[in-house]
Amino acid sequence: MDSIPSFTDSRVLVVGDIMLDRYWYGDTGRISPEAPVPVVRIGDEERRLGGAANVALNLARIGARTRLIGVIGKDEPGAATRGLLADAGIDDDLVESSDHPTIAKLRIVSRNQQLIRLDFERSFAMDGAFDRTALVARVRAALASTDVVICSDYGKGTLADIADVIQLARAAGVPVLVDPKGRDWQRYAGASLITPNAAEFEAFVGHSAVDDGIEADSWLAEQATHTRRQLDLDALLITRSEKGMNLFAAGGDLHLPTQAREVFDVTGAGDTVIAMVGAGLGAGLSLPDAAAVANLAAGIVVGKLGTATVSPAELRQAARAQRAGDQGVVDEDVLAEWFVQARARGERIVMTNGCFDLLHPGHIAYLEAARALGDWLVVAVNDDSSVARLKGPERPLNDLAHRMQVLRGLASVDWVVPFSEDTPERLICRLLPDVLVKGGDYEVSEISGGECVINAGGEVRTLDFVPGFSTTAIVDRLRRDDDR
Repeated sequence: MDSIPSFTDSRVLVVGDIMLDRYWYGDTGRISPEAPVPVVRIGDEERRLGGAANVALNLARIGARTRLIGVIGKDEPGAATRGLLADAGIDDDLVESSDHPTIAKLRIVSRNQQLIRLDFERSFAMDGAFDRTALVARVRAALASTDVVICSDYGKGTLADIADVIQLARAAGVPVLVDPKGRDWQRYAGASLITPNAAEFEAFVGHSAVDDGIEADSWLAEQATHTRRQLDLDALLITRSEKGMNLFAAGGDLHLPTQAREVFDVTGAGDTVIAMVGAGLGAGLSLPDAAAVANLAAGIVVGKLGTATVSPAELRQAARAQRAGDQGVVDEDVLAEWFVQARARGERIVMTNGCFDLLHPGHIAYLEAARALGDWLVVAVNDDSSVARLKGPERPLNDLAHRMQVLRGLASVDWVVPFSEDTPERLICRLLPDVLVKGGDYEVSEISGGECVINAGGEVRTLDFVPGFSTTAIVDRLRRDDDR
């Protein structure tokens, strides 16, 4: 996954169990005289969308065009849920039940610790709980304007007819993603993808006798392949907490290591994962790339308290941090592709070039000044043969590999690319950075590749070197010292 796409054209339909999560916050400083329990003086209250509604909220927060179908009661929590959906810009097409309350969960929190959770719910699975025909009809009507369907099953009965939903969507050519619940997965047969966590998967296939290592991974792959065939699934994405995620698909298996730096609360992480996969597919990503976006998002959301979402800015920042960990020496073909992606993200690329034979304080100051002109700094480096032609047969002092290794270690340098010609004109004209930088007293018209950059709408800048430093001067001084 090279970049975060725009999700604004992604049209996702979420169907499933809708919940209202309520949080009461307060201080506690004494034990009740009535029973050995803390007394909490409630100060603040917060309401959040939960279950399938939280999946929809995750989608809306990243800009996806989101519609939610589910069941609520004709009660105050149901009205509150509708209000939160409207505030989030989510199109709701909800079925109301006169006999069953909206599913609600109340958490009492003190000093960032959850003391108790109170659940208010009755299963919608029983006959007459709501109009199931109306729910399926809503799904059928929405498919014409839907790129991806997500079924968020929390086992509360809304998706008792999920087989009909899957069949309708697949017949319309729309992929169906399912977040499963319980052990009866046969009703998910024919789905495009299901996204269990490790515990849910083992509850279905049975517990592994091996907890870790190569044998455990082999067992997981074997069971996943068997499950895909058994349920006629296109793919299976298993989330494994600190072990990351594993995607098993016909096109090949993929392991995605965890991106979480600190785990604070895993509540709602599964909602985020399936939402990001759905949004990614709707935006045109391949399944592996969509899973990579979901993995980034999961690493962010587990660092937040309670059911939470991620923003496009957070995703871009996480993706950039991931790319920064991979940055370094690269060939020009790979770099050319990366330039296209960076431009699509609206990022400003600065490029400079040189021999950088013997790095000194003048180089450091120059590269830091160049990096300050944009989001990324690319340094093109003369190979050994071109340095010898330019500087003489005794140069370079350090070979190309060592020169690039030193440059890639600098905080100011993002990418290092070699070139073999005496000037980088061909390379610069191919890559076309936003800003081309050269040090010294050059005229802009004298800078190799400058004309190409300017003609493409870019900018050419000259920066002053720090006086008193040059590789040639340092080499001459060392030679004079040796002659004494």
